Amino acid sequence: MRLSRSVAPVTVAVFVVLSLPYHALPHARGEASPAQAPKPAASPEPFGAECRVTVRGSHVVAYCHNPYAEVDRVRLHIECARWWDLDTDGAPADAGPAMTVRLTGRCWKEVGAAWVSHRRP
Repeated sequence: MRLSRSVAPVTVAVFVVLSLPYHALPHARGEASPAQAPKPAASPEPFGAECRVTVRGSHVVAYCHNPYAEVDRVRLHIECARWWDLDTDGAPADAGPAMTVRLTGRCWKEVGAAWVSHRRP
């Protein structure tokens, strides 16, 4: 009886491995032929303004500079530290090419977190 208990887990493990579908089993890696080689994805155009967010007391100021040719729609988000203080999502502003945008907001008391989101218009 003791022998069958020690062999049972091994038997179950072998059964599970053998019952896996073929594509789930690991395969040896070899060199792919040129026809099978994955083609590199076209790199997307650079996008996104670089933003500096500063918190002083209950006030938040963000400066976003867009060095790229495409417009970046930036928006300031503020999460206040107090449960009763309203979190805010500022109005979106378009940062055009080579343009700097200033975003501001505040809480009544302490600021818990502040960040800027980016979107393509």
